[in-house]
Amino acid sequence: MAYELYYWDGLQGRGEFVRLALEEAQAPYVDVARGEKKDGLGIGAMMGELEGGEPYPPYAPPFLKDGDLIVPQTANILFYLGPKLKLAPHNEGLRFVANGLQLTIADLVTEAHDTHHPIASGLYYEDQKDAAKARSADFIAHRMPKFMSYFERVLTQNPDGPRHMVGNALTYVDLSMFQIVEGLRYAFPKATKHFADHYPHVVALRDAVAKRPNIAAYLDSERRLPFNDTGIFRHYPELDRAVR
Repeated sequence: MAYELYYWDGLQGRGEFVRLALEEAQAPYVDVARGEKKDGLGIGAMMGELEGGEPYPPYAPPFLKDGDLIVPQTANILFYLGPKLKLAPHNEGLRFVANGLQLTIADLVTEAHDTHHPIASGLYYEDQKDAAKARSADFIAHRMPKFMSYFERVLTQNPDGPRHMVGNALTYVDLSMFQIVEGLRYAFPKATKHFADHYPHVVALRDAVAKRPNIAAYLDSERRLPFNDTGIFRHYPELDRAVR
């Protein structure tokens, strides 16, 4: 049976981290909101059904349906899928390391989102532009470098070498780091112009992932939605600035 991925249509968002793992593994899946499952429920209907009868309904997309099992939250989904897709370390202890790194990535994703919606998600960007400028300035100057320096250090200190975030083989964390670099470069092209100088191992990992045959094919397909102004990573020129 194909995995069913439930996420909002028209944007990459948090669902993209799951898509990258499924695409790399060539796992059968359907992106339900995009109409690939003709006899399935849409997200709104599915959420309503789960709220009405499911004892442990997900709070919000993304969530994955595998048969009767429903797995919510991006990091949790990847922790579940990793061993099944052979994208997790064989060592059980390292699987928890990978999960911890994915949760740290989730923290960064939240902070990136809050650069353009620092006051409330329910408000339009135009209603909080001044606050967004202040939040973005701090993110570029302090928060983004702190996260990226940490990821660079993880790669540098990996006992198996800096080619992977965990262990000596590709994991879902590597795929997620690719998405992080892509998203930050889209949102802040000026601020990330010298990423390769500051975080060479992170950028080398991004480049290696982009060259993987299954990922390259996915990126060149219509399944890979473009970044846009409804996703997590948004490019507003007034929020970007060059850094040394």
